[in-house]
Amino acid sequence: MPVDLAGVSQRAGSTRTLLTAGDGGVIRRTVLPGGIRVLSESIPGVRSVAFGVWVGVGSRDEAPSQSGASHYLEHLLFKGTRKRDALEISAALDEVGGELNAFTAKEYTCFYARVLDVDVPIAVDVICDMVTSSVLSTHEVENERGVILEEIAMHDDDPGDSVHDEFASLVWPGDPLGRPVLGSVETIAAMSRSAINGYYRRRYRPDQLVITAAGNIEHAKLVRLVRKSFAGVPIDEDALPAQPRKGKQTPSFTVATATRHRQTEQANLVLGCAGLARGDERRFAAGVLNAAVGGGMSSRLFQQVRERHGLAYSVYSFASHYADAGMFGVYAGCHPKRVPQVLDLCREELALVASGGLSAAELERGRGQMRGGFVLGLEDTGSRMSRLGKSELVYGELMTVNEVIAAIDSVTLDDVQEVAADLFTRPTSLAVIGPYDEGEGFAA
Repeated sequence: MPVDLAGVSQRAGSTRTLLTAGDGGVIRRTVLPGGIRVLSESIPGVRSVAFGVWVGVGSRDEAPSQSGASHYLEHLLFKGTRKRDALEISAALDEVGGELNAFTAKEYTCFYARVLDVDVPIAVDVICDMVTSSVLSTHEVENERGVILEEIAMHDDDPGDSVHDEFASLVWPGDPLGRPVLGSVETIAAMSRSAINGYYRRRYRPDQLVITAAGNIEHAKLVRLVRKSFAGVPIDEDALPAQPRKGKQTPSFTVATATRHRQTEQANLVLGCAGLARGDERRFAAGVLNAAVGGGMSSRLFQQVRERHGLAYSVYSFASHYADAGMFGVYAGCHPKRVPQVLDLCREELALVASGGLSAAELERGRGQMRGGFVLGLEDTGSRMSRLGKSELVYGELMTVNEVIAAIDSVTLDDVQEVAADLFTRPTSLAVIGPYDEGEGFAA
């Protein structure tokens, strides 16, 4: 059975073994005062450790005027603490050959490093210092504002990326899920240092932190290092670890079509419908369906759109899952004149799968692709560290590798048919970016 990871029932200061070596690796969790959770996976035979601090806050937590605050803050935490300036932060990991980075998602943020096992103390000290003690100087706020505006411009210059943001804003208008993680030019330009600092102080609480490590690491040593790093941080001794996000209210999926003018040689489109939330029990069947429909070179969409008709270089399907919502979509990039043909083919294939399901061979390929992608994705310390963080913070449970494989292998043709008949008969929305007049009509 999956291990319950919520951590609320675990006494502060205690340690539990969640999985043993027989499950693929020894995984332990310690809950510290204030609700901080520390998880580690021991991986014998490696000389590296991936270390991460996960924060249960993302762009979904922002008010409209704060759009982009989580990502802005992620940048700023690299710019100086009470102990180190920006150069000292980067140099601390560079001088031991380590890697230091971070990313912001819609529902969480992660700061991580990968180092030699002997250099774990450096990684823990630097990242915990960044997360808890950044000064957010006015100079750095203004300096980084320009950097983020350049990042937004770079993102907007790639229609293959920006069409996904366009689609999200189309189907979830007015909801934080529909806003880009980077924010907008207007919100970033207007965001003050005091607003960012207030967001930082309110959101980056100990009970929202999950600290994970994977590699050649002793759990007790990791806990001691974390305790030392948090020694001067004010905490509420009675605080419990935050529960996985439940979602305040499921956002409704808006059926609409949007065309945005961009003078490009290629049109980029996303056709999609409402999908499954993260905890939906059909998620493994939906994963197999996604792999078979548009996940690889043998998939329905790739074979029809690219191989048989030569209409696009890139075509694939995707599924996005959140606490209380999701989407299923198809992306394609093609010559502007071929958009109607590509849309017709995509709709035709989705309708065929909805009515007739997959063949036994397609089911097996879909299961194999999902199974292989999962297992091969765990062949390094970084992916193992990420698995711990997401399992604890986002899912609230930890499945063993064998349990995940068994869940994938248990998906039947009937399971896939049921999900396909549900998803692929839902109303669709369409976002297109290309050399068209604004609002030029394409049927959704």
